Amino acid sequence: MPSNGQARLIRVRYRILGLLLVAAWAAACGSEAAPPEQVFTPAHATVGAAVNDFFGIRPAAVQPFPFPHNTHVAKKIKCTDYCHESVAKSPVAGLPSVRTCMNCHESIATDRPLIKVIADYQKRGMDLSWQRVYGYTHEAHVRFNHAPHIRSKVECSTCHGDIAAQGVAQRNVDLKMGFCVDCHKSRGAPNECITCHF
Repeated sequence: MPSNGQARLIRVRYRILGLLLVAAWAAACGSEAAPPEQVFTPAHATVGAAVNDFFGIRPAAVQPFPFPHNTHVAKKIKCTDYCHESVAKSPVAGLPSVRTCMNCHESIATDRPLIKVIADYQKRGMDLSWQRVYGYTHEAHVRFNHAPHIRSKVECSTCHGDIAAQGVAQRNVDLKMGFCVDCHKSRGAPNECITCHF
């Protein structure tokens, strides 16, 4: 009878073998499948996306244009003042709309290429399709609420890294459970499961 460690290794090998078989089957059937827009499915669009989800690998967020955080921070514009204004009163920080950007940029730096892109969005009645940089999978059952963290004076950089040194926001802090638990312990914040998992 195999030990617990050996049994776990056998299960992992069977999972990998199963994934490889599914990938091979999908590749073999790919030419006969209906175009994706004609098929409704809650599954992943590609086998690669399914494998990444299985292993918890998230793709890097691709933004509609390279928003220069460092430029705005250098001008002493706080994250919570304009761009992420709902962060202090809502679970979500909020993302700036074209209107938010144009409140300042109708008269500031209007000759810059990125500002011209935003102005064009506004003329066409389009908004920015920002992609989330951080976030948890549905399977994690984590509900992060920004507001209590802001009220407790947790700096944005604690979870988001040094945004002031970045142009486009990147995922540079690994927000695994251990990170959150350690931070809660150091600040005397609640650490019961239901604090984050509800």
